[in-house]
Amino acid sequence: MLSLAVVTFVTWRLLIRATDERMDAALRAEVTEFSALTLSGFDPLTGQPFTGVDAVLRSVITYNLARPNEKFLGYVDGTYRFQSRIEAPVLLSEDAAFTRLVGSVTSTQAGSYDSGAGEVLYLAVPVSLQGDPQRGVVVVAYFADQEREPAAQTARLMLGVGALTTLAAAGGAWVVAGRILRPVRDVATTAQGITETDLSGRIPVEGRASDELTDLAHSVNAMLDRVETGVAAQRRFLDDAGHELRTPITIVRGHLDVLDPADPADVRETVALVDDELDRMNRIVSDLLLLARAEQPAFVRPQPVDVAALTADVFDKVRRLGDHAWVLEDVAQVDAVLDPQRVTQALVALADNAARYTDAGGRIALGSRLSADDLRFWVADSGPGVDAGDRERVFERFARGRSGARRSDGAGLGLSIVTAIAGAHGGRVVLDSVPGRGATFTLVLPADLAPPAGDSSDTVDDATATADVPEPVGGTL
Repeated sequence: MLSLAVVTFVTWRLLIRATDERMDAALRAEVTEFSALTLSGFDPLTGQPFTGVDAVLRSVITYNLARPNEKFLGYVDGTYRFQSRIEAPVLLSEDAAFTRLVGSVTSTQAGSYDSGAGEVLYLAVPVSLQGDPQRGVVVVAYFADQEREPAAQTARLMLGVGALTTLAAAGGAWVVAGRILRPVRDVATTAQGITETDLSGRIPVEGRASDELTDLAHSVNAMLDRVETGVAAQRRFLDDAGHELRTPITIVRGHLDVLDPADPADVRETVALVDDELDRMNRIVSDLLLLARAEQPAFVRPQPVDVAALTADVFDKVRRLGDHAWVLEDVAQVDAVLDPQRVTQALVALADNAARYTDAGGRIALGSRLSADDLRFWVADSGPGVDAGDRERVFERFARGRSGARRSDGAGLGLSIVTAIAGAHGGRVVLDSVPGRGATFTLVLPADLAPPAGDSSDTVDDATATADVPEPVGGTL
């Protein structure tokens, strides 16, 4: 709007100046014409000598055609006598003040007069004729304000068109700016809608072209995902810990309340029970911390591993878990990129789970195989199997299956840990079971093959040596 005002004002002033220069040039041209017309002393209309000042004035005014907004007037001895016939906004011939101003000049005079129709620019030229005592004056007058009206109309037109253009541009800018800044408003709205109990709000980015604001929306959404995941993990840890630790604490407190310090047998039994419950609480806390770490990026540390050596090494460790018929069915003769410690931990948990639910002398098999794009590790047992209704539930935290004669003394976190390890590798856990005929748990990982190393078995042995087999993860079924 400021630019429009400046351009309009400058244009208007330039047009006014051009109009004033044109009027000034026209007035001076009239003086030249008057001089040329009267210099010869003959009337150009009749060819006869002028008979008097009146004749000179009449001839001059008649001979010159007045332009629009231009007026010719003749005065003799200070009195109005003649004028051009072109209509004018006001009659200067009837303006006594103007007559006094120009009617009796003795030399050429130019000036400005404020009439009822606005500013009048005039040029008064005295006229005399030898032998005639009368004194005449020829006046050329321009109604300047009317002559400048086209410039004013142009300025008004520019202002009108400019105002409409400005409004249209402002409306378009409002719409465009609104669409461009919508992600910023979405960020503010989403941030205001997020509370301590609801972190699900996200910035909508569907159908939007890729630009800096869209990248900002994606980044904020990713940050909110990480925040929600972290808060959910914290809440889940607190809920799980509170849920599972409440029972052993209650048991310990109940026995301590009824403890008879004077009865050595009662003290020994209570101490043994408290020690057992504390061990179980320690295992629960360790498992919960492990699950919490499973949601962190550094939970797994992949490296090239000889899968055959890893499978054999895990088999050597787990076959001491119980009096069962342990069988190493197959090994994958490949080198793959995975975390050997976490895979060992998962297989040990599955093997420990199978040993708990398989009768003495029952068959438990372990193996690995490369199948298409998957690397599979499995543990199969001949135990009671898993009911169809429990196949999804057994992977949940603190869940146990209802089949089988025995129940595990674990916290029900083993299969949750195995699932977390598989998920951290980008894989999954598959359960294949027939009730009464055993179950097979398969760890399915992406087959990220690595080029063979010189002696990969040593690497596997070193990497897997830290797996805590003597302290197996609690069973889940």
